[in-house]
Order: sequence, then structure tokens, then C-alpha cells
Amino acid sequence: MDFYKDLIEIAIYSCLGVILMVAANYFVDLIIPCSFPEEIKKGNNAIGFVSAGINIGVGILLKAAVYTPAQALHEEDLLTGIIGSILYFCAGVVFFMLGYLAVKLINRKYELNSEIGKGNTSAGIMVAGIFIGIAILISGVIM
Repeated sequence: MDFYKDLIEIAIYSCLGVILMVAANYFVDLIIPCSFPEEIKKGNNAIGFVSAGINIGVGILLKAAVYTPAQALHEEDLLTGIIGSILYFCAGVVFFMLGYLAVKLINRKYELNSEIGKGNTSAGIMVAGIFIGIAILISGVIM
């Protein structure tokens, strides 16, 4: 019986993860003034790296939210787990956006938005690193 329950939870959390990754890309796309879908179609590697950083970051956050030592101490119901995951996701995306804006504000030697829009791979990798780093930091707090 536990196998089927686990299988259902895997399906639910997988679907939730995909939905939240798409939502995170949408929200971060609001602060980077170029359309992620259009830029991906053009082959903009920088946006590809930014999007990958978002997805990896969201995955890290959800993993931490789903499996925490607190959860191991008591059995949490599925709804509580899903709500907790969504709340940590929201915090993560807010901090992704704040981290991006902070780097953009501090780094005045180049315009990060335009570098990403032009497909500057280095800028995309840097932003992906920011998102992944923030996710690792937040996951450490969660766990």
C-alpha cells in the first residue's frame, strides 16, 4: 500500500514541480525585459542558461521543502506538504528576483538586461549561478 501512496505523491509533486518551474520562468521574465519563449526560439543561449538556473533553483527549493528533518519527525499530510512547497517556492522566486535586481544595481559596468537580451552567454551563466546559489542558501534554511 505504501508503494501506491508514494507513486501518487511522486506524480503530484512532479506535476507541481513542472507547474512551479513554468511559473518561476514567467515571473523572472517580468524583470528581464525580453520574452523568454521568443529568445529561446532565436537560440539565445543566455536566456537558456537563465531558464536552466531558474529550473534547477526551483528543483532545489522543492526538494528541501518536500524532505525536511521536521517532516521526518512526524508524518505530514499531502496537502500540508504541497502548501509548504508552494510557500517556499514563492519565497525563492521573490529572492531570485531580488538577487537579480541587486546584482543589476551593484554592477554598473554593463547593462545586465541588454547583455542577456543580446545572448551574452557569460551573463546568462552568471545569472543562473545567482539563482542556483540563492536556492541552495534557502534550502539550507529550510532543511
